[in-house]
Amino acid sequence: MNNYLLSVYDKTEYNAGPKAKRDISKILSEKLNFKNIEFYFSLNNTISSKINKIKYLNWDIPRKLKNKKIDNIFIQYPIYSTVVTEKILSLLDSHVKVYYIIHDLESLRLFKNDANYLVEEINRLNKADGLVSHNSAMTKWLRENGVKTKISNLEIFDYLTENVAPKSNSYEKTLCYAGNLQKSDFLINRFYPIDVYGPNPKKKYPNTVSYKGVFTPEELPKHLKENFGLIWDGNRIDECNGVYGEYMKYNNPHKVSLYLSSGLPVIIWEKAALAGFVSKHQAGIVVESLAQLQDRLGSLTEEEYLNLRHNAQLVSEKLKKGHYVVEAVSNLMNNK
Repeated sequence: MNNYLLSVYDKTEYNAGPKAKRDISKILSEKLNFKNIEFYFSLNNTISSKINKIKYLNWDIPRKLKNKKIDNIFIQYPIYSTVVTEKILSLLDSHVKVYYIIHDLESLRLFKNDANYLVEEINRLNKADGLVSHNSAMTKWLRENGVKTKISNLEIFDYLTENVAPKSNSYEKTLCYAGNLQKSDFLINRFYPIDVYGPNPKKKYPNTVSYKGVFTPEELPKHLKENFGLIWDGNRIDECNGVYGEYMKYNNPHKVSLYLSSGLPVIIWEKAALAGFVSKHQAGIVVESLAQLQDRLGSLTEEEYLNLRHNAQLVSEKLKKGHYVVEAVSNLMNNK
């Protein structure tokens, strides 16, 4: 069987976003002998981007897909251009099975209240022969909104890294947060001492926040010397709120994979989709509110902490080998 993975990268992206895509490309190539088809486009609304799109549609895409014998093609979804997506699909032979590996569902995020967009996205997904969904919560939402095609659950994004957090044989009740700090408004609240990493920090934080700088996704793990990694979103400490906070009820935040692949236990909101994964693997703590951190971390014994860290390291070994995407993709192709 000739299996391909198609990925479209935005030339303007310099954040951790592409890492999830690149890791999947590397894993499927090495583990399942997939061949990669990659495009590098500027997918924005500038005049030059629109002119370049004509070139993509009439030259770049047809040239790359020409004369390729494809049986199964997995597309890293979404591509963020309907015309580019349709052009790619139109050039595939009718026997080719098309699958989407979902990275984001914009009808759950940026277009959450747009009924027309929802219909378009569900129709687009139903045209595929199968989907890799983030988790059971996302799959439940897809089914409730009309998706009929086969679905395999990823569970969590794999995270390839040779770096791990510094070894710790002690428990000091320390906490870190890594991410795009521009949208991490909850950090302006005073709730617990925390080290933060990432681009676009606020000009002013409470004295409980210590800014530690910005590192590449590959380099960051070796700087995480804290005991726990926090997954939170929105501007409140009593719940995750706003577009991205609500989105946590369905998606797999990549920072969960960052922390766990580093061997770091996590702290996550109890209503997050990945809270179940964290509890199942006993690789962290699930909380209702950040106001609980003082009590929860204060009452945790060193032995209990080291057990959580050990469990996080067990998950880490799977993440660094690409276990989860290999299983999800294999299940789809094997009709499981």
